[in-house]
Amino acid sequence: MDYFDEFTELNDVLRTIYSAEAKDFPKVLDALTQAAARCVAGADHAGITASSRENEVSSPSVTDDCANVLDEIQARHLQGPCLEAAWTRKAVEIEDLATDPDALAKTPIRSVLSLPLFADELGMGALNFYAERAGAFSESSRRVAATLATVGALAWSNAVRGQQFAAALGSRDIIGQAKGILMERYELDEQAAFNMLVKLSQSANIAVRDIARRLIDDAGI
Repeated sequence: MDYFDEFTELNDVLRTIYSAEAKDFPKVLDALTQAAARCVAGADHAGITASSRENEVSSPSVTDDCANVLDEIQARHLQGPCLEAAWTRKAVEIEDLATDPDALAKTPIRSVLSLPLFADELGMGALNFYAERAGAFSESSRRVAATLATVGALAWSNAVRGQQFAAALGSRDIIGQAKGILMERYELDEQAAFNMLVKLSQSANIAVRDIARRLIDDAGI
């Protein structure tokens, strides 16, 4: 892929990211990993590894099942290039997996390039590039991979913000319905109804949104 094609590919991914809604998050990640496998010289496959703060490992997007297998191996041993990149926030490259019998036995992958993708209060992640030959990644490959990781970080941030906004809107609607029920049932004004929700929440040690959801369910709405 020449520079012009690479630039066009990155622009296409960026457009996909910024035109997507929160519900399209999986498609955005798939667009990113597919572009990663195409754009980085030497890469045969790509994927995203995510790790929670409790070390639960998942693969939100992969271009080939071998990426899933490698994540499963890393999850079992709690070590590996993808987890290291996610946890340390540093790029990690394994030029030859010859010393990893599990990887050799279960996948055709021989070299891995992993770059940190995101880190937030919930977890960490890495964008990974996999090659079926040793020493597959050049300096140019690393440069393009770093650009894609930056694009990926934007994708993640954009999608998470969208999900948070959608959740906030959903909570607001649920709380609004619950206030309406209390206003009608007890002839309260809006502020008094909200204060009642808050008191119920504090008494039961349950989030206001969940108290509101229970009131709506009890009312059969």
